[in-house]
Amino acid sequence: MRSLNVLITAASRRVALVTAFQRAINRGDVRGRVIATDVNPLSPAIRAADRWYLVPMADEPGYIPTLLDVADGEDIDLIVPTIDDELVLFGESRELFDARDIRVAVSPTATSRVCNDKYETCRVLRQHGIRAAQSWLPGDVPASPAFPLFLKPRFGRGGVGAFPVRSPRELEFFLDYVATPVVQEYLEGTEFTVDVCCNFDGRVLSIVPRERILIRAGVIDRGRTVRDARLIALAEAVADILPFAGAVNIQCRVVNGEPVVFEINPRFSGGIPLTIQSGADFPRMLADLALGRAVAPSIGDFRDGLMMTNYEASLFLMPEQAAPRRTAAPSRVGVVA
Repeated sequence: MRSLNVLITAASRRVALVTAFQRAINRGDVRGRVIATDVNPLSPAIRAADRWYLVPMADEPGYIPTLLDVADGEDIDLIVPTIDDELVLFGESRELFDARDIRVAVSPTATSRVCNDKYETCRVLRQHGIRAAQSWLPGDVPASPAFPLFLKPRFGRGGVGAFPVRSPRELEFFLDYVATPVVQEYLEGTEFTVDVCCNFDGRVLSIVPRERILIRAGVIDRGRTVRDARLIALAEAVADILPFAGAVNIQCRVVNGEPVVFEINPRFSGGIPLTIQSGADFPRMLADLALGRAVAPSIGDFRDGLMMTNYEASLFLMPEQAAPRRTAAPSRVGVVA
């Protein structure tokens, strides 16, 4: 019997991701636990994990040391970071985890830096001949731009602070209103997310395009898988330029028949349950890689046209269950029997 324990950081609402990894590491001759961390004891995904810990914020000095202590105590084999804020940090700390024989499903630091910067992402892609949204920093916006435009934080996630801009007056207002903004051409067309899974050497294993039919708070609410050769080719081209590891999602719109990238997130997407359900089981692929097993590419191997529609679910906790507060030292504050 093989053992494989997985740590999912910043678990938040990612209940489906936690349960997907639980299935991936409890099958055949493999058994293991999924450990989750978060800063908030009311985050629902930690309640789905086998054990959970409260940890510092990713921008606090104790974040990585705390995770190392958790990893040591739980005999972790694979770490799955889930938010943009920690990707560069994990890349910079890779040697600390390598020394413990822990695989971290995170792209190289340089890739994470580019993808965390919405302006730099599009600049690099356009430099290599891939269609990406024309982007400007505040001081570079043309004197008489073609409206509408789209303005958002240069460093941000979840659609927070992102606005369509329809006039010079709105442009002036939002340039002042949004911190560190980037201005992009407005892309009129169907929006897609392309989920990509790469091995730890950057080889693409799986690509699944998804149409974003309805988006709520920056996350897909309803969608469907689409076997579109243009989107699959786009993802392969992007992966040739930016070396990835683990899960990646590429966001684009199809404009006049051609996909145009506007954002890349080198982490699991909010719509990953649809990709997994379609047959592209990214958690199982990463689990097998962490076990040292060969995983053959299966690009385009998924159920086409599968639709997903989300709904809300609730957990109910007594006061004593929600009471634990984060402390400077790592301590297990929750166990699912």
